[in-house]
Amino acid sequence: MMTARRAFLGMSAATAGVMAFNPLSASRATLALAATPGIVLPPPISAAERLQRIAKAQKLMRAAGLKAVLVEAGSSLVYFTGVEWWRSERLTAAVIPADGETLIVTPAFEEPSVRETLAIPAQVRVWDEHESPHALIADWLRTRRIGSGPVGIESTVRFFAFDGLAKLGVAVQDDAGVVRACRVVKSPAEIALMQAASDITVAAYRETAPRIARGMTPKEIGQIMSGAMERRGGATQFTLILLGEASAYPHGSGKPQEVRDGEVVLMDCGCSVLGYQSDISRTMVFGEATKSQRAVWDLVRRGQQIAFDTAKAGTPAGEIDDAVRAAYVKAGYGPGYKLPGTSHRTGHGIGLDGHEPVHLVHGETTPLAPGMCFSDEPGIYIPGSFGVRLEDCIHMSPSGPKWFSVPPSSIDAPFT
Repeated sequence: MMTARRAFLGMSAATAGVMAFNPLSASRATLALAATPGIVLPPPISAAERLQRIAKAQKLMRAAGLKAVLVEAGSSLVYFTGVEWWRSERLTAAVIPADGETLIVTPAFEEPSVRETLAIPAQVRVWDEHESPHALIADWLRTRRIGSGPVGIESTVRFFAFDGLAKLGVAVQDDAGVVRACRVVKSPAEIALMQAASDITVAAYRETAPRIARGMTPKEIGQIMSGAMERRGGATQFTLILLGEASAYPHGSGKPQEVRDGEVVLMDCGCSVLGYQSDISRTMVFGEATKSQRAVWDLVRRGQQIAFDTAKAGTPAGEIDDAVRAAYVKAGYGPGYKLPGTSHRTGHGIGLDGHEPVHLVHGETTPLAPGMCFSDEPGIYIPGSFGVRLEDCIHMSPSGPKWFSVPPSSIDAPFT
C-alpha cells in the first residue's frame, strides 16, 4: 500500500521526489546501479514486445470501432513506446492508430530528449511554444485517413488534452478499455522485472531490520531501507514507516514518532527495476510482542493465506476481498470496512504503476486470469492502539497464484 502523505511521514526529500511516477529517474537509476553484486537484473522490455503490445491494442481498437487511441506521458506511454517522460502543461503524447505507425507528439525543444528512450519505430512531430499540439494531432489524423470512428482517450489523460481535440472537431471518447486490457495481463518479461524488484526489497528488509534501534524516527529507518534497495539496483519508490499508534492508520500520521519498546514497527516499502514495481509490507514489534499483538498478526497472516487460496483463474476479483472479510467478521472485526478491522481493499493491481487494475475489492467482477498481478494485504487496524499489515504481491499463473515474495511465518521472524 502506498500513500499520498509520504513526504511528511519520515521520508527524505530525495525519496519523496520519486513518489509520482517518473520512469525517467526510475529506469536510469536502475541501469546505473545494475552492476551492484547480489541480484542479477533481467533484461529490459524488448522493442519486439512493445510492438506486440501495439498490435494487440490495434486489434482491440478495430473491434471497438476506434480509429486511434491517445496516451499521455506516464506509464502507458512507457508501456507502448518506451518514451520516459513526465506530465507538464506541455503535451507529450502518443497517438496509436488502429492501423499503421504510432505518432509521438512533443514540444520541439524536448524532441532530442524524448527520442533518447523511444524504443519503437514511430513518427515524431513537434510543436513550438506558440503552436497547438492539439492542432498538430488533428491535422495528422486528417492527413492519415485512418478510417472513421472516434479517437479513444486513455483513462488517465488529463482533460486539457481531451478538450483541445474536441474543440477542433475531433470525435473523442473513452478508450473502451483498450489500454487496460493490454496492461492488466503481464508478460513473462514484465513478471521477471517485478520479481527482481521484490527480491531487492526483501533483501533490503533483511539488511534494515537488525539496524532498527530504540529512538529511531521513520525518516531514519526509511533512509536505511532506501539505501539498501538502491545498492542492490532498485530505484526507491516509497518507504512508509509507521511506529506505535501510527500503525493503526493505513497511511499513517504526521505526529512525531520514534521506536519504543513493545510497540509496533510497520514498514511498507517498494522499489522499481526498469520501471516495474514492488510493494511489500512487514509488521514487527520492537522488543517483546503482547498477546493481542500476536493474535492480530496471526489473523492478518491467515487473511493473506485466505486471499491467496481464493485467487483462482476465473474467480471474480471481488470474491477474494469478500472471503477475507468473512473470516475477519468471525474473529470479531468489521463488518465490511468498519474499524477495528480492514478499512481498505484486500489488494491492488501492480506493474509499471504501484496501483493499477485489477483491484481486490468488494464488487469487482473482473475474473482473474494468468498474468494478472496484485498485492495481498488484508491488514487489521485498531484506532488508538496499533495496526498490522502484511503485504506480498502475487502473479497469476496457469496453475494458480504465485508469490513474488513469500510471507513471513511469525511475528518473531517477520523478514524471513
